[in-house]
Amino acid sequence: MAEIIDGSENVSVQGILNWILLLAIFSIITVIGNSIGFSHPIGDSLIGMAILSLITLAGVWMERYLPFNISSIIYISVMGIVLAFPGMPTSDILLYYVSKVELLSIVTVFLAYVGIGMGKSWNEFKALGGKAVIITVLVIASTYLGSAIVAHCVLVMTGVPA
Repeated sequence: MAEIIDGSENVSVQGILNWILLLAIFSIITVIGNSIGFSHPIGDSLIGMAILSLITLAGVWMERYLPFNISSIIYISVMGIVLAFPGMPTSDILLYYVSKVELLSIVTVFLAYVGIGMGKSWNEFKALGGKAVIITVLVIASTYLGSAIVAHCVLVMTGVPA
């Protein structure tokens, strides 16, 4: 699937269609997981994912065609913030539908995609040796433990019983 994303500076019509296909597949899988795991209505989740996908497409387009050397993630983040900013006419509807998409649903699909990408370069990973595997496991475990500690501290500070 990595070849679906066109990383060239100029995005062709085929490249944009590939992005749309990738985001559509990503959105459908996320909506299914969101519905099963969090009991959110499929229609609302689908609209929320469509909004997120449109913002993503616009950010990718802006990165490629605007004359500034800015990453698409910055464009995507700024657009999301501006569109959701209180007082903007898009704020209420955007926040309603996007709140119907749980972050965990998105992350699960994203990590599966990353896993597929890693699986394609598994021979390169194996060439790094056993030390790389140990370091990878330690980094993942440390990141998880660090995130859990930070989340616990924030919950305690905000008064949520732990």
